[in-house]
Amino acid sequence: MHHFSYRGGILHAEDVPLPQIAAAVGTPFYCYSSATLTRHYRVFEDALKGLGATICFAVKSNANLAVIRTLVNLGAGCDVVSGGELQLALKAGCPPEKIVFSGMGKTEAELRLALACDVGQINVESEAELETLSRLASGMGKTARIALRVNPDVDSGGHDKITTGRKEDKFGIEWTLAPALYRKARALPGIAPVAVAVHIGSQITQLAPFEAAFLRVRDLVVMLRADGIDIRHLDLGGGLGVPYDHTSNTTPPSPEAYGAMVKRAVGDLGCALTFEPGRLIVGNAGILVSEVITLKESTTRKFVIVDAAMNDLVRPAMYGARHDIIPVKEARAGDVAAVDVVGPVCETTDIFAKGYALPPLAPGDLVAFLTAGAYGAVMASTYNARPLIPEVMVQGDHFAVIRRRPTFAEMTALEQLPPWIE
Repeated sequence: MHHFSYRGGILHAEDVPLPQIAAAVGTPFYCYSSATLTRHYRVFEDALKGLGATICFAVKSNANLAVIRTLVNLGAGCDVVSGGELQLALKAGCPPEKIVFSGMGKTEAELRLALACDVGQINVESEAELETLSRLASGMGKTARIALRVNPDVDSGGHDKITTGRKEDKFGIEWTLAPALYRKARALPGIAPVAVAVHIGSQITQLAPFEAAFLRVRDLVVMLRADGIDIRHLDLGGGLGVPYDHTSNTTPPSPEAYGAMVKRAVGDLGCALTFEPGRLIVGNAGILVSEVITLKESTTRKFVIVDAAMNDLVRPAMYGARHDIIPVKEARAGDVAAVDVVGPVCETTDIFAKGYALPPLAPGDLVAFLTAGAYGAVMASTYNARPLIPEVMVQGDHFAVIRRRPTFAEMTALEQLPPWIE
């Protein structure tokens, strides 16, 4: 469920008509609903009741400070994958003890920052990283609370580019090698092995891969306890999918079904659990609003050219992803036509949808790309010298710009000519 709906024939974000925002900030822009963020967080929280769960929002999915702060105020921690994201989480008010530092290529500077901040947990991805962390922690007089991120060799069944739990993927430590590395971690100075971590991918639409991975984690915990390593904390990652395209026959599992599966798999281990949802919380809480620039018709195709582009929302170009697209002015029941919705960037791949059924549109009309709150603005670029677009947050009948559109001078402020160019 989300809080974007038609009222009086006009699409609203909560109680705010989208044309009002467009008039104030220009198009394209991202719009986030506070009510949807809150609802999604609470629904996931309720699904995990009785599991001793901590929910750490995956900052990589949406790194806007206002979004992070909204979730932190609800009780969320943060899952971060870089030193920059760690600083964002702290700036948004997240307590350091509720921050999990993930990521498979942490630099020494990032590890020092995590140690200095005394984050709640560092997820270690390799033996080399474990040794580096031990050296740094000992030198700083710190003890790093760590989990080894285990690679369970489970295919999530999702898109190949966002699947992370197969043995050929770059992430984690093969689960069969983990016991020996836990024994090493126990003996290293500055290291406290307190948890096991696993994360098999993103936009997962079936429960079976999760359960297979969690059962392998369960087996590992039993082995570690038999070896005298009393694991009492599991980090089960994120990855539960959301619906994107109404034409798809795939319906992701509900949070309630996911929670029930977690209880079946690991609920009797006596472990506190951490979850790292991103897309599940923020995906349907955001939309991208764009204006139709012009229409174009060839002998074989009809094009609707909008002012948003692949640099603003890269998922269709990168993953072949489809987002539902709807007109901001509600269409009357009647004729629709199959059109290609494309952006103005000078790339053939700048296509949001091919053969998409839409009612008649005209230049100046507004359209909304739904479920754009995750991996939208955070992955945007300034390709073709296009500025990053505004982000807006709505609460009830109020809206605020939470990231403004930069000027051209701001876009080029970090550049300078070398001394040999006049």
